[in-house]
Amino acid sequence: MPDVVCLGELLIDFLAEEPNRPLSEVPAFRRAPGGAPANVACGVARLGRTAGFIGKIGSEPFGDFLQETLRQAGVDTSHLARTDRARTTLAFVGVHDDGRKEIFFYRNPGADMLLGPDDIDESYVAAAACFHFGSISLIDPGPKAATIRAAEAARRAGRLVSFDPNWRPALWDSPERGHLEIRTALSMADVVKVSQEEWRLVTGTDDLGEGARRILAAGPRLVVVSRGEQGCYFHHASGAGAVAGFRVPVVECTGAGDGFVASILVDLLDHRDSGGTLDDLDPGLLQRLCRRANAVGALACTKAGAIPALPTRAEADALIAATQ
Repeated sequence: MPDVVCLGELLIDFLAEEPNRPLSEVPAFRRAPGGAPANVACGVARLGRTAGFIGKIGSEPFGDFLQETLRQAGVDTSHLARTDRARTTLAFVGVHDDGRKEIFFYRNPGADMLLGPDDIDESYVAAAACFHFGSISLIDPGPKAATIRAAEAARRAGRLVSFDPNWRPALWDSPERGHLEIRTALSMADVVKVSQEEWRLVTGTDDLGEGARRILAAGPRLVVVSRGEQGCYFHHASGAGAVAGFRVPVVECTGAGDGFVASILVDLLDHRDSGGTLDDLDPGLLQRLCRRANAVGALACTKAGAIPALPTRAEADALIAATQ
């Protein structure tokens, strides 16, 4: 069974060939596999742990491409479903040197919207050490029920549950419902990663310390804020702190946050294997864990596409060593 099971969207990103232009002016796009939870699964595998993915794609060439991409990345696809009722979701992505992304989805419906609770094998989720999900699978009734069923199975089994809000406002029928679903999902998670851009949405404040305390009050035990080139901020019962980022030549940043999450989860599982728990993390260990996550996120910005850009642990450690 995989160490980490991720659930959610698996799609095709069409990345703008020319950066710093609005989508309406982009002359050409390049195909790349993507979808935040799928990116995390591939990142976990690239970093040396086993990963599985639960989702739904179309029974067409784009679905074939995505399934084969996960297989080649070493991700278990035995619980990746196929459907003839809808096609694989597409996303057109405008990229910018400062890390901003402009995303336009073709998803009306997309195959990922047809995932349902009957697609969840609870024993598969419960056997993994960690379950990870995002907010896009909370938008529609079927995927939401599937996500909750999987998260509850993981929690009953005493597994680590990870949540990344990954806010995509264009996909929600109203910002208010999106805010509510995201804040409700916090109670299902042990580890929450939030990007700087999503911080106020998730916490209602710009203050990192106050916002983290609000998240921890909802049930999670570790909060990490990814801040791009600035690095990250962590908050745990043992302490809080900021960890500097890395300067790298940026191509585009589509998978940076997902690689960051993958690294956090891999290091938490390594800590568990050495006899530790999520509750006994100390600030020194959290600093080291976050530094590697920053390195993984930075390296993911140096190549085009999310999954193709995700680095190995050796590559991340080499970047860390080169900057010490």
